Amino acid sequence: MMDGKQYRLTEDIIGSAIAVHSQLGPGMLESVYEICMAHELTKRGHAVRRQFSTPVEYDGIKLDAGFRLDLFVANEVIVELK
Repeated sequence: MMDGKQYRLTEDIIGSAIAVHSQLGPGMLESVYEICMAHELTKRGHAVRRQFSTPVEYDGIKLDAGFRLDLFVANEVIVELK
């Protein structure tokens, strides 16, 4: 079950996505939506890391697979934009 903080974070992520889409509409590059989403989430008080690199671990081995998260919000939620 989500606590109040997690619920607010989820609401803010969804609200930010709706705000960005309402202003920009469809058809922009993913990088544009990413910058705008990061801005919206920052305005709402959340720490956001863009293009956050993280290793992939498989079978006890850390792989340098070049895995990048579009947005990593509040060190809790991964947001992949499409």
